[in-house]
Amino acid sequence: MAAEQVPGVEVRPAAGFIGAEITGVDLAQDLGEDVVALIRAAVLRWKVVFFRGQRLDHAAHVAFARRFGEPVVPGRRGSASPAGVPEVETTADRLELGGRFGMEHEEWLRRRRHTLLRGWHCDHGARIDPPAATILRAETVPPYGGDTTWSNLAAAYAGLSAPVREFVDGLRAEHRLGVGYQPRPGDDSYVRHLLDHQVASLHPLVRVHPETGERMLFVNGYYVEQIDGLSRAESAAVLEMLLEQAVRPEYTVRFRWEPGSVAFWDNRATVHLAPSDSAHLGHPRVMHRVMLAGEVPVGVDGKPSEPVTGTEAGRW
Repeated sequence: MAAEQVPGVEVRPAAGFIGAEITGVDLAQDLGEDVVALIRAAVLRWKVVFFRGQRLDHAAHVAFARRFGEPVVPGRRGSASPAGVPEVETTADRLELGGRFGMEHEEWLRRRRHTLLRGWHCDHGARIDPPAATILRAETVPPYGGDTTWSNLAAAYAGLSAPVREFVDGLRAEHRLGVGYQPRPGDDSYVRHLLDHQVASLHPLVRVHPETGERMLFVNGYYVEQIDGLSRAESAAVLEMLLEQAVRPEYTVRFRWEPGSVAFWDNRATVHLAPSDSAHLGHPRVMHRVMLAGEVPVGVDGKPSEPVTGTEAGRW
């Protein structure tokens, strides 16, 4: 993971286990191999890195992403996403989420988040091949609120006691789109959406990072509801313990967005929590996302994940 230092470029850690800010880099320029190597090493070491004051348009965003992998072309994008740039997904919370599936934003979140830890997730974790990384840039943000938080899953695994690590090393869990959603009485368009676009995979509960070799606690509250081979009661208790471990405050970093900010995170080694504290303020929050294609996860036993239903590996 080591990289040579680059004159004028600095990596400043933001928290003890995760997160660093990189200064002295203009992401819109044609970066040299030394800068690319430094950024790659920083992402692997710190799991998420931040840049401020960037002036990226959609094309430059995609070009930067290509220096680190193959951008994903999602099959479905939000209505605010730009035409002609299929790799870029745009989220405009107040423009898109209000009235979505016949629910205002607050009701939609309430029905989706059945536990306090429900919002924590990796991007597209129900797929057989979740993205390797995500690069998110801010266009418009509220004057306060709207922060994003990430947690280091390698540190969370290392922080478990040895007997618990040995126990979870051999387990697998089903990651499924829409788990825990509380349906609305009567006609529920979100249930129909889930049924029409269902995706589920059986992933190892402990994933081995393909580049660093680290073991990571591959669990989140957004997609995971059942550990394979355990009873529902046992699974619920174990998952609650592991979810609390995964997002312990010491393993997290919180980022205050500004227009022109960019966050680049390892989607294999982190979970993140999107903010829900700014929708009521009436301020827009417009963000643009490019994801990099990832691998099928592999467990400690060397066995890959298995598809349950939905899109197969490598087909977005």
